[in-house]
Amino acid sequence: MHIVIIGNGISGATAARFIRKYSDNQITMISSESPYFFSRTAMMYVYMGHTRWKDIEPYEPWFWKKNRIDLIFDKVNKVDTANKILHLDKAIQPIIYDKLIIATGSKTNKYGWPGQELNGVSGLYHKQDLEYITNLSTKIKKAVIIGGGLIGIELAEMLLSRNIEVTMLVREKSYWSNILPSEESQMINNHIIEHKVDLRLNTTLSEIKGNASDNVEGVLLSDGSFIPCQFVGITTGVTPNIDLVQSSEIEFDKGILVDEYLQTNLKDVFAIGDCAQIRKPHEGRQSIEPVWYTGRIMGELVANNICNRPVIYDPGI
Repeated sequence: MHIVIIGNGISGATAARFIRKYSDNQITMISSESPYFFSRTAMMYVYMGHTRWKDIEPYEPWFWKKNRIDLIFDKVNKVDTANKILHLDKAIQPIIYDKLIIATGSKTNKYGWPGQELNGVSGLYHKQDLEYITNLSTKIKKAVIIGGGLIGIELAEMLLSRNIEVTMLVREKSYWSNILPSEESQMINNHIIEHKVDLRLNTTLSEIKGNASDNVEGVLLSDGSFIPCQFVGITTGVTPNIDLVQSSEIEFDKGILVDEYLQTNLKDVFAIGDCAQIRKPHEGRQSIEPVWYTGRIMGELVANNICNRPVIYDPGI
């Protein structure tokens, strides 16, 4: 049996490892982001010079060959579920699968702001985002970060390490006030400001302004004020990356819809990780949870189910 996994993040890589542990099936893992699985949460440390890219790849390149997991560095353009065929961008021959696991992760949330496609606007999710920000950094004197979550804080720390001035726009009245108690939220506000970040609370973006060359030159805020800058970081959360399935027979809502066995509406197609949406989540859980540890759990669980060791998805409290 040929099992194909689209995506080599924590979900896809975990699925491949456990399928090999439980079976002798042929495994192929396809990714257009990077040739090898890497630790996404460590990207900021590569930018800051604390570590090298190869050091955030948890497994040596020989690991995959030794475990007979075939890696393809290419993009899947089309999923033909009727014939169980994947059409790739570069490869001439399509890939034929018996069972398919979709683990395409997330992409940066954008809310249709005017100017969001200008040069100098980026999220921080993919390897390509990191490369883009790294290459642009020598030209940046001032940056504006939209959003105050964990990725926003990471991006602020990264830019500050290159002596780039940072303004952070947070729509809430205090940093992460929807999660933290007010005293702790205020403590974080103070800490951010102490590190020379221009923290703007109760503030939202209206428009990103560009020049004649389509390069960012500043942002217009909801209160009518203007902040000049050469870079805008979009850190307003992520959304499931499901572009691939939108012209297929695979059912989707915000994410790819799966049951408690992580199976889609099609018998031999599964979805795991950030791109998956549980049809009936357990009480206290959300239908989409773009979190590292749930992605890892899903990867192991789908391997069990494909290898005839049925397990229901229940991540616990």
